[in-house]
Amino acid sequence: MEKKINDNDVLLDCRNVWKIFGARAPAAVKAVSERGLSKKQVLQDFDCVVGVADASLQLRRGEIFCVMGLSGSGKSTLVRLFNRLIEPSLGTITVKGREISALKPAELREMRANTIGMVFQSVALLPYRTVLENAAFGLEVRGIAREQRNEIALAALGKVGLSDWTARYPSELSGGMQQRVGLARALAADPEIILMDEPFSALDPLIRRQLQDEFRQLTKSLGKSSVFITHDLDEAIRIGDRIAIMKDGVIVQVGTAEEIVTRPADDYVADFVAGISRIHLVKAHSVMKPVAEFRAAHPNCDVDALLRTTPDADIGELIDLTMQSDRDAVAVVHDGKVVGVVTARGLLRGVAGSPAEARAAA
Repeated sequence: MEKKINDNDVLLDCRNVWKIFGARAPAAVKAVSERGLSKKQVLQDFDCVVGVADASLQLRRGEIFCVMGLSGSGKSTLVRLFNRLIEPSLGTITVKGREISALKPAELREMRANTIGMVFQSVALLPYRTVLENAAFGLEVRGIAREQRNEIALAALGKVGLSDWTARYPSELSGGMQQRVGLARALAADPEIILMDEPFSALDPLIRRQLQDEFRQLTKSLGKSSVFITHDLDEAIRIGDRIAIMKDGVIVQVGTAEEIVTRPADDYVADFVAGISRIHLVKAHSVMKPVAEFRAAHPNCDVDALLRTTPDADIGELIDLTMQSDRDAVAVVHDGKVVGVVTARGLLRGVAGSPAEARAAA
């Protein structure tokens, strides 16, 4: 069961947000508000395009929240609403309790400078400036003295592994190194929230996986929160604590990778996750049978003699334990008590089918 989230843990709160593009957008917004028109109806009646439709999500403190979908799903439009690079047509977005649509220009600039950093797919480094100067550029715009901004930028570059490249120019760097400079530039401002818009999508697979792991480790170690936009489900699973899947401007489902893979909200999500391996996603708590039910079904099995694991053990770990044991079951222990049992039959069902099928198979 997911723990109750305190309001103080929510850094960014997006509620019922729409973004409608077109000459008749104001009239379309009014119609959506009054009549609840769909995206298709808005296009037919007003010749307007709905980029984001009734989106709601919350970014929690210390969380990496991935928003994913195919091209044209609205994910990049959504992330640009979070720091008001584009204005929402309807709905509210609050950052640390402040509604961003109500901020005056100076307040918005201050929020972008100090609270929300952003890294784009095209990192847009200044070619005539060194790595150090690029990393310090945002601080320079804020009027911070050269010595101080360079000291901060050096520290940020050290965090992304570029301490030895400070005097180089962007043309001398690989694509992955340029993305690290962009991340260092964002980190130099020490924001609480980092918005990442498909930053690794143009990179080779090996470099991409390396940067994914580095980004997650760095974000967690620094206590940052992030909204990470991607079209790659494998990337979302590798990085995200929670994932939102978008289609045609609508957030179809929000959940952990395990929740989305094992309990897809509809056929679209089911098709999206069909090829994803469950080995490291599905956990013991999803495929175990409650201990009382297991004992009733298997009265001759000594549950206390089974090998033990935790509710968060994944299927790969469960397979290893099952192979080590002369029994075909593993006990799941929480707070010192056996709370469930995973059988070999249930384990196979967990790999191929739904958790409900796995529990029934036990």
